[in-house]
Amino acid sequence: MAAHKCSYSALLLIICSLSRFFVADSQETTLTGDNHAAAVDNPQTATETAGQTAEQPAVEERLWEATEEATPDDADTDKQDTSTPETTVPSSVPQPKDDFQEELVIRPLHSGDIYTSFQFRTLWETDFMRGNKVSHYRLFPKSLGQVISKFSVRELHISFTQGYWRTMQWGQPFLPSPPGAELWVWFQDSVTDVDGTWKELTNVLSGIFCASLNFIDSTNTVQPSASFKPLGIGNVTDHRFLRYATLPREIVCTENLTPWKKLLPCGSKAGLAVLLKSEKLFHSSFHSQAVHIRPVCQDWQCKTTSWELRQTLNVVFDLHTPGQGKREWSLFKMFSRTLTEACPLASSSKIYIDITDNPQGEQFEVSPATPLLSQAMVLGDRRTFSVYDLTQQITFGTVRSLNLLIRWKSSEGDMLRPLLHGERYVAGYGLQTGEIHTLMYNNHPYRSFPVLLLDSVPWYLRLYIHTLTVASKGKDNKPSYIHYQPSKDRVRPHLLEMLVQLPPNSVTEVTVQFERALLKWTEYTPDPNHGFYVGSSVISSLVPSIVAMDTNSTREQPLFSSFFPCKEESSYFVRVYTEPLLVNLPTPDFSMPYNVICLTCTVVAVGYGSLYNLLTRSFQIEEPSPGLAKRIANIIRKMRGVPPL
Repeated sequence: MAAHKCSYSALLLIICSLSRFFVADSQETTLTGDNHAAAVDNPQTATETAGQTAEQPAVEERLWEATEEATPDDADTDKQDTSTPETTVPSSVPQPKDDFQEELVIRPLHSGDIYTSFQFRTLWETDFMRGNKVSHYRLFPKSLGQVISKFSVRELHISFTQGYWRTMQWGQPFLPSPPGAELWVWFQDSVTDVDGTWKELTNVLSGIFCASLNFIDSTNTVQPSASFKPLGIGNVTDHRFLRYATLPREIVCTENLTPWKKLLPCGSKAGLAVLLKSEKLFHSSFHSQAVHIRPVCQDWQCKTTSWELRQTLNVVFDLHTPGQGKREWSLFKMFSRTLTEACPLASSSKIYIDITDNPQGEQFEVSPATPLLSQAMVLGDRRTFSVYDLTQQITFGTVRSLNLLIRWKSSEGDMLRPLLHGERYVAGYGLQTGEIHTLMYNNHPYRSFPVLLLDSVPWYLRLYIHTLTVASKGKDNKPSYIHYQPSKDRVRPHLLEMLVQLPPNSVTEVTVQFERALLKWTEYTPDPNHGFYVGSSVISSLVPSIVAMDTNSTREQPLFSSFFPCKEESSYFVRVYTEPLLVNLPTPDFSMPYNVICLTCTVVAVGYGSLYNLLTRSFQIEEPSPGLAKRIANIIRKMRGVPPL
């Protein structure tokens, strides 16, 4: 009986094994048949997928050959040639939803300084506003993505600047910024408590960037009505959802640069970020780092949108030493490092050197030389650049290191004056009243254009708005638009916006008188005699351009030329910041408490101490001590056993 049960069990085990084998075989046959049917339905998919690896080098070679053309007339033809192989990419291949690009622009200035501008752009095709929780971050930093989704941010622009940009010596920067810290944010129209959200956002950003943004409150926050429009694709311009604030006394140092570099996909380990060495960057005449977040169009028809994170860093190095008798610079001299590779996560990594003022190589010589040239519209002027593509191994040569070097041959040549320039200063005497003067220069020889002036003045400078005067060429210049919001003590600052027409080749002066307020002794800074800072004025305008602007923002072009949108071909957008003001307020003598404490302690120690000694000390009559001879005699008599004298 036992043998029968064993044979029966073995038979069941064999049957189960055979059934599993046949089921697996049938599934494999079905999968193979499905794949074969798909290949029959789409015969190009298999061949294109197999030949994708073979086609990629050819595409890169064609792109490399196309960029070698230096004439602008063949630019459109080159782009059409390079776009032809891209159309053969099969639709079944999933395209990445995020992209990262990095650039470095180097411009030799006529003053002998070197202007370097780093541009890092991250594009991500996602939507933070639909309530979907985004959990996977690849290139876009998670900390900023959570800030956008939590606080319903539509646009965010923040900058930290050390130094003042000298427009008359250096020209216009690619991205302007005022000294200190600047923050302006557009919120979504779904935000109900904008002020509360703004306060929480500043505290979070203060922790992310290790800055003093938590000092931003209602006393230094304004709501501009016309000066700061959205730079993205947003159509809603309700200024109730806009907040703008500055901290002109903010000091920028290494602790602000470190978290800024950590937002990059490659950090400071590879790519252009390797050059960001703090001890070199802060040993410069001007340093500015910024973060800009905005929604942009994914294609030229704007059917899909993406979020753009643009990190910029602008530095001006003073490398000209007249005593040495030579004028040259290199990457190693500026940053103490050279480039060895591009960021592996970057789809584009390039270095641009501005050679517009050196067409024949008469002023300076660049080595190693490159045959790649590029032309771009920058601030209304067509500029020519030498291009170094870091994604190509031929750029680094046999030594696998790139150290760009410029040797100056001649220092001749004049810089064209900027068409728009602004200055600001405080006039008057005493500590009761004063005047704020704002000068706006229109250096265009024959065209006038309107400018929008924004002034944010703290509440402790009480403006007399009836004394406001605007004069050009000795005549009154009546503004066509004025928006003024008076201040409230310890609640909000003054806000003044004006639209003024600047005559050609003129200086327009805006003057307003103010009165200094008395602060409470707890409202003074630790160094009140240093003074109180007033933020820079903001001048925005569409400046006339000689060269027509390209209105196609989706066409391939350098990052530094495509930040501010421009719709009119005859003008380009410019934003200028004036100097911050340093105003002295009536300051009490904070040394008086110290003097009072010292006097009180002296009186107590002398008066009360003497009285206490007289009341508590006991007096006793003390016999006079014997002379020296008598003491010696007593010692001798004691040794002899004789009683003392």
